[in-house]
Amino acid sequence: MKQQLRIASGQGFWGDLPQAPVNQIRNGDIDYLVMDYLAEVTMSIMQKQRMRNPAYGYARDFVEMIDEMLPEIKDKGIRVVSNAGGVNPDACKDAILDSARKHGTDGLTIAVVDGDDILNELDDLTEEGHQLLNMETGEPISTVKDHLLSANVYFGAVPVVEALKQGADIVITGRVTDTGLTLGPMIHEFGWAFDDYDKLAAGTIAGHIIECGGQVSGGNFTDWENVDNLAEIGFPIIEAFPDATFNVTKHDNSGGLINEMTVKEQLLYEIGNPSEYITPDVIADFKSVRLREIDANKVQVSGIQGRPETETYKISASYNDGYKITSSLVYCWPDAVKKALAASDILKKRADNLGIKFDDFRTELIGLNACDENSGRLNGDFDSLNEVELRISVRGKNRDELDRFGKEIAPLILTGPSGVTGFAGGRPKSSEIVAYWPALLDKHACKPRVTIYTI
Repeated sequence: MKQQLRIASGQGFWGDLPQAPVNQIRNGDIDYLVMDYLAEVTMSIMQKQRMRNPAYGYARDFVEMIDEMLPEIKDKGIRVVSNAGGVNPDACKDAILDSARKHGTDGLTIAVVDGDDILNELDDLTEEGHQLLNMETGEPISTVKDHLLSANVYFGAVPVVEALKQGADIVITGRVTDTGLTLGPMIHEFGWAFDDYDKLAAGTIAGHIIECGGQVSGGNFTDWENVDNLAEIGFPIIEAFPDATFNVTKHDNSGGLINEMTVKEQLLYEIGNPSEYITPDVIADFKSVRLREIDANKVQVSGIQGRPETETYKISASYNDGYKITSSLVYCWPDAVKKALAASDILKKRADNLGIKFDDFRTELIGLNACDENSGRLNGDFDSLNEVELRISVRGKNRDELDRFGKEIAPLILTGPSGVTGFAGGRPKSSEIVAYWPALLDKHACKPRVTIYTI
């Protein structure tokens, strides 16, 4: 059993700093590099990419990063765990194997964790009585079945532990929870039991703290002006111990800041009831967390308590909920606001004349009331405003009608109020609205799969 484990965060979302994982590997010692890519909407984006090209559907920049780091990963014995596989972990694995062959990295073992994608199994599941009721509305998923884009199970740390047990150097998963990427290595290296819920809760909270990458290192921090050198922010590292205490830290001489307040802000990120942070592995009690700064950029975390896991997995599904168009025009002084409001009325009337119906028609005056529709400034004196941006957003079920409406916006430049000084983006085209469908599924209805590949 290891007496200390250093788990480094390399990505907090799909599109995070490309240099972050490289810096984690090159600027100090680590045992594991965990890289989180998946948000709810990400799965639907990847699904649409795969529909256009069967070779896509995963975070392709993950492959680029691994290609750059692979010799060092192998030489230093660093193991990588990532959910970059998205909806096509096999294709991601193939790309990594190609990179390994190019570098001559013999003996590299890759594990693929899948089984989370249940989009093609929904008919069978519903026939078996699993209605996948929307957790907010109570409606069965059958009401949006024809519009579904993705449906994935949130697996936890269990398949990650199995992949590491089978010797994987790189673990590529589909929809595994952010926290499971960090908890898995702790269970594997420290030999924790799957019913030792206090320890599982500690590993889960460790994963929660570093899941957003640089956010716990001073990024997006309330007191951001106290953070040194955000340009070279150091991503966080968990120093974990067998007794389930751990430290949150970063490499020396890197930018950013880790203190009690940065950790506390991250602890509050995306939680509901702090006493019941539910994951597939454990229910963690955030109210039990104890923090103590023990050194510069090092916070000790201890005292964490947990309870047994639930009997269900959470399902993250997405579906097409219509289409939208957004465009903008800038009107100048004098009477900038009056012009913008008049242009909005003209667009509404032209849409009515064309027989175009919307589910929603919204105009915002950027710089005046875009963040607060009830701004008191609407009752003020606007003569001093040099310009205002009119942003038009509409949504509806008929894509052709929305595209037809999009042709009405640019003509306002010469057929509406005077003083248009800017028109953004050309003639707008409609885009899909992706809606979220959260549901629960009995754990016995699906199982994760772990497959090992060695070069």
